[in-house]
Amino acid sequence: MPALVPRLAGIAVLCVAFISLTIAITAGAFGAFDQQVAQAMHSAWQPSLHTLFQAIAELGGIELTTILMLALAVYLWQGGFGSDALVVLVFFAAEGFELFYKSILYHPGPPRSIAQADGPSLSELLRGSLGGNSFPSGHMMRTVIVYGLLAFVVRRLSPSPLVRALAPPIAIAIIVLVAFDRLYLDVHWESDVIGGLVLGAIALLAGTVWLDRPLKAEN
Repeated sequence: MPALVPRLAGIAVLCVAFISLTIAITAGAFGAFDQQVAQAMHSAWQPSLHTLFQAIAELGGIELTTILMLALAVYLWQGGFGSDALVVLVFFAAEGFELFYKSILYHPGPPRSIAQADGPSLSELLRGSLGGNSFPSGHMMRTVIVYGLLAFVVRRLSPSPLVRALAPPIAIAIIVLVAFDRLYLDVHWESDVIGGLVLGAIALLAGTVWLDRPLKAEN
């Protein structure tokens, strides 16, 4: 249990950070910064790269991330890790919280005059039903949770030292790539991406706490 204390403290700190970020956004503190980043990305836009960045968006899409989380749960269950498979619940809980947050917080995304077509996803339909509110970024949140948990499990269970060593940097690279993708396509403000990153980190830490929870010794 003592080994989990820093992670539990991290969750508490990140929760305070997320609430503080919400208050700051509601007060308009990020307005100018968001606009500057969005305009810079719009100026750097290259039509020839559109298809590539739409494909990158799929890494954080609700379809692929859901499949990967369910696959992880099946792997843990069939591998004899029993209730560890329930770690998938942090993903669905975070997804539910994201949708709830977007339904109560009025924070429209970048205007259509600068936003580019996002990668095809069911999340676009959900976003439309929520009035276009974009805080926090669901793509960012899902990316942090899914690839973070995959890296954590691979790091713990893979028999290959090389695979264990590569798992964290690959996960970090994907997270950074999706974060840039959200801004490059101008489908989210910088503050949305930060919010998704923080919310995803909360769920990720909660998932690792579950996976590393103390177990009762067998009689």
